[in-house]
Amino acid sequence: MNNILDGKKLAKEIKADVKTEVEHLNKIGIDVGLAVLLVGNNPASAQYFQAILSKCGKTGITAYELRLPDTVTVNEILNIVHSINIDERINGLLILMPLPEHINARRIINSIVPEKDIDGLGAISVGRLAADESTFQLFNGNHLNMYQQLRFVPSIWSFLPCTPFGVIRLLEHHNIGIKGKHAVIIGKSLAVGKPLSSMFLVKEATVTICHRETKNLGDITKQADILCSATGKRGLIRGNMVKKGAVVVDIGVNILEDGGICGDVDFKTVSKKASLLTPVPGGVGPVTLAMLLENTVRSAQRNELFKSPLLR
Repeated sequence: MNNILDGKKLAKEIKADVKTEVEHLNKIGIDVGLAVLLVGNNPASAQYFQAILSKCGKTGITAYELRLPDTVTVNEILNIVHSINIDERINGLLILMPLPEHINARRIINSIVPEKDIDGLGAISVGRLAADESTFQLFNGNHLNMYQQLRFVPSIWSFLPCTPFGVIRLLEHHNIGIKGKHAVIIGKSLAVGKPLSSMFLVKEATVTICHRETKNLGDITKQADILCSATGKRGLIRGNMVKKGAVVVDIGVNILEDGGICGDVDFKTVSKKASLLTPVPGGVGPVTLAMLLENTVRSAQRNELFKSPLLR
């Protein structure tokens, strides 16, 4: 189909750049390390855990695998996080969600130092995004000369949440204009909906956020030039809820009985109305993973920059 927003090509390009950057760092004796923490045996998390380890190996990033039983205590996790915070071999820490119900997830995430919060979900990272302090990254800030980035200190140490940032990168990769468009986001989570709305606002879109209490959802979604759904509710968005020619980004993930995945969008009916539509899998997911790797290598580069005697 010609109206597919394919994330695999963009992810491949990002990972190729990451591999090149890692090789440059390796040549000067710098290893790039990513710690991945999995608690319990959630099937989706375990699948993602293995995917991250595989991509680390292919890009040259050293993966530090951390597996804990679902009986682990808050203090045990916090001790591990604190040890990673001071471990200079590790440039980023990703904690896979969901955590067991007895664990306060926000307390755990907020204990990660901003420079290693490569998923950008800690309170400091989210706050800097909301305050427009770290949004330079939305304008190719990650590719500025490291010395040019010094004027953004201390926000240089924060990263943007990978999934919403991946959505923006995917749209721009396909030359989809955002400025002046009406973006409708379904879902108000801290991981996707809220930060994505901030990013669209920075890009000067008009933003509407919908959620489970929104009335007459279809009337609102039909107004969208860009429609993004991140609810994890299979078949939520159908063709009669989409404006002809709209761009539809399916961020939802639903695990099927056969182990496969699908999104929030009824692909068959929506593909007849949308000008561009992300598939699930193969849309936002691969870009999210690639962004995690990119943020990890950026963390390593920034760490080395601030060690430079020229900056003391």
